[in-house]
Amino acid sequence: MSIDDDIALLARVPALNLLGMAALQVLAIGAEQRDLGHGDKLFHYGDIADAGYVVRRGSFRITSGEGEREVIAGPGELIGELALMVEMRRPATAIALEPSTVVRVSRTLYQRVLESHPEAARRVRDDLEARTNAATAAIARLAAKLS
Repeated sequence: MSIDDDIALLARVPALNLLGMAALQVLAIGAEQRDLGHGDKLFHYGDIADAGYVVRRGSFRITSGEGEREVIAGPGELIGELALMVEMRRPATAIALEPSTVVRVSRTLYQRVLESHPEAARRVRDDLEARTNAATAAIARLAAKLS
C-alpha cells in the first residue's frame, strides 16, 4: 500500500482524522503494517499496551478480560485508542476472525505528532473533553433512573 492509501485509511478514523492532514502524513509514514491469519492474536488481555491499531482489512473479535463483553472491529476501526495516550495494560484480547491487516500506530509516534502539531493536540484535548462530558452526563442520567 502507498502512503496515500495509509493516509486515507487513517483519515477514516474519527479519533485520528481530527489531527489534520499534516499530522496524518507523519503518522502514515511512521506507522507499521501487520498481517495476521485467522485465529492469530493481535494482543492478549494484560499485555503492555504501547500502540493502537487501525484495521485495514479483515475483522477482529475483542473480548474483555472477564469475557463478559465482546465486540467486533472491522475495516476503518481503531482498536486500542487509549493506548495511544497513556501507559496501560490491555483490558481485552483481540483475535483475527479471518486473514486481516492492521496499521500499527505506536504511542511514541502518536505523542511525537501531538508535540510537533500543537493545533492537533488541542483538537484531541477538546474531543476527549467532549466525550468525557457526554459519558459523565450519561452516567448521571443512569444514576438518576436507579435512584
